[in-house]
This record gives sequence, C-alpha cells and structure tokens, in this order.
Amino acid sequence: MQTSLSLSLDTRRKRKDNSYPIIIRLGHFQKTTSIATGHSVEKIYWDDTKKQVRRAYKGVENVQLLNNLLLSELSKAQEVVNRLQFNGELDFLSVKQLKDKIVKKSKYESFFEYGLDKAKELRVAQRFGTARNYEGVLNILKVFNKNKDVKFNELNHDFLIRFEQFHLSKPGNSQNGLASYMRTIKAIYNKGIKEGIIERDSYPFHKYQIKINPTEKRAIKVEYIKKIMELNFKKEHPLFHYRNYFLLSYMTMGMPFIDMAFLRINNIIDGRIKFQRKKTSKLYDIKITPQIDFILKYYISKKCKLDFIFPILKRDSLELQYKDAQWGLKNYNKGLKKIADLCNIQERLTSYVSRHSFATHAMYRNIPLPAISSMLGHSKLSTTQIYLKSLPSDILDSYQEELNLL
Repeated sequence: MQTSLSLSLDTRRKRKDNSYPIIIRLGHFQKTTSIATGHSVEKIYWDDTKKQVRRAYKGVENVQLLNNLLLSELSKAQEVVNRLQFNGELDFLSVKQLKDKIVKKSKYESFFEYGLDKAKELRVAQRFGTARNYEGVLNILKVFNKNKDVKFNELNHDFLIRFEQFHLSKPGNSQNGLASYMRTIKAIYNKGIKEGIIERDSYPFHKYQIKINPTEKRAIKVEYIKKIMELNFKKEHPLFHYRNYFLLSYMTMGMPFIDMAFLRINNIIDGRIKFQRKKTSKLYDIKITPQIDFILKYYISKKCKLDFIFPILKRDSLELQYKDAQWGLKNYNKGLKKIADLCNIQERLTSYVSRHSFATHAMYRNIPLPAISSMLGHSKLSTTQIYLKSLPSDILDSYQEELNLL
C-alpha cells in the first residue's frame, strides 16, 4: 500500500503561544498533506520518536488521555484507508480526495449534522422542497429523541422500531406518514454510506421493512369532470382560477400544480407547452388543444416572455417562489373543496384528483399502460398502477371474450 498515516508536529506553523499544531501526516502515492487534530504543543513537549506528547507537558490535566485521543483520531483515519483499500477504491483517489474522505468521516458522526448539511447542499442546488423535507424529518427525529443528538451507529434497527411505535402512538398519525419519514431517513443514510461516513454493514434497513397501506383511489368520474367544465364563473369569482387550474391539469396529462405555477410565457412554443418537471426533471412537450387554448388565452394576453402564466408566484427569489407555490396549493385545495360542494361531488377533491382522473380515464379509453406511464412522467409502471382504479368488470368481460375467440 502506497499510503501512510502518522502523528506529527507541524513545525512550519508556529502559533502566537509558541506552540505547533499536532497533525496527522497523510502520504499517498508520493504526495503528502496534513489533517488537523485540533491540538498543539510547544516543540520541547513533542516526542518525535514515539509520536506522542511528553509526560512533562502541563497544558492538560491528563497527558495520557490526550495521547489516547490522538491515537484514536489516527485509528479512525486508518480505518477509512483500510476500507477504501478493501473496496478497491484507494488507488484511484488523489491525496486531496483521500483527505476529504477521512475528514468527512470524522466530522459526521452525527446523523443530525450530516442530514442538515445535506439539506443545505440541496438549498444551494435550489431543491427547496427536498431540503424542507429533510429538515422536517430531522426535527421530528429530534423531538422523538428528546433533543439529544443521534450518531450514525445509534440509528439502528431498534431505534427505527422505537420511532415507529412513537409515531403510530400519536392520534391522527398514519402508517403511510411513517413510511414517508422512513424513506427520508433511508435516503439520508444511503448518502452517508455512499460518501463513506458509515459502513454498509451497519445499514438498519437490511432488516427493517417500510410498510404502506393501499392508498385511497383519487380519480373521479368523467361526468364530474364535465360538471366542473360547465361551471360558468366570471373572472372576478374567487373560484375562477381554481376551476381553470383543475381542468388545465386534467387536459395536460395530469400536470402537477408546482409545474403549472412555474410555467412562463416562453414555455409556449409553436402551439405546444414545453417545460421540465420540477420533481423529476423530465422534459414535457404537450400539444395545446382547443380546450387548453381556451383557458390559456385569458392568462397569456399582454404578457412578456419571462412572465409567469398564472397569478400564483408573486416574489422574485426562487426560494420565496416555492413558498408562494406552497401557499397557492393550500388555497387551491380549499377552493376545490368548494367546487366539489357546488358539483355535488362526494369524493374529496384535491390537486391530485385531476392527475389520477386523467390516468384512470386514459386507461378506460384503452390507452396502453406504458403510454399512460410516459404521459405521467413515471419511471416505473408500478407507480402508474397506484394511480389507476381497478378495471371495471365490463372491461374485463370484453377482454375475456376476445381471448375466447382465439
């Protein structure tokens, strides 16, 4: 192995109190760098032969404890190097990359600290929704753990079981809500494994299974869609926009509200709506039908190319625009509840209903499942199937009759 680690006194950097930093000297393929330990001593108190602080040093109460701490830091660094060597990764790292892996390993013993730093990185990448999700779940974990820190090695199978019991014991909490939290915890933990913060052998989800209950189907009948279309609101009516958003989502292959909110005039090109989904980054290219055009005409008149099409986002910064979208979605769902009452729709009407209804009605029209999946932007057919109601018996009967004719 062409990699070495040793404790050393960095005599190039003298401090104001005449002490020198104690470092871990890292050598890798004939290049060297240093890793700070956070401790320093005067040169006369450093034993360069034994690579430790001399007993005569009076700067701490217990010199032996200090030397043990230094050896512990050296041991942790060596563990990272050994793991990289075992996995066949060591020879393909520069000395800087190797140092980064060693420093990160020691820095992020705390699952909370690591998760919050990942949330900060997501904000820098302008993925504000996922960042808020990380922060929210970490706050819930902290409440469960009575505001105490959680180390990576403490977040084990037993911890997950206790958190599950804590969550489900609260009135109103659901199994699917727990599943959402667990998926976030799992995502953060997987990032930690990928970055070498924790070993895969410690993975708590090897034994813990995330369970979900079948979700309530959210599609409504075509007759109800027609009733919503027939609502003749004036432009000043408080439900005017909400009706339009619902119908436009249904007509544009179930476009999510967040994507609708961020649509600009320049997304309309040659009679088509071209945009990139916020959640999946998938590119969409949707034909503007006469029905879609009828709704859009009201919103695009006298606007510039960079203007938002719909009056949902009010502020300039992207982070504040996401907050505007959240607030807009909340009001939209309240408006849909009133629209359901007007149309005598018994099912709960939400922003998701237009998307689920589009998928279900497409299935009734015998559009192939892979095509519906592509329209919705799903990467897996199983995700699309969650959106769809069970096929009615008359459709199953017709399929059976076709097979009996073979």
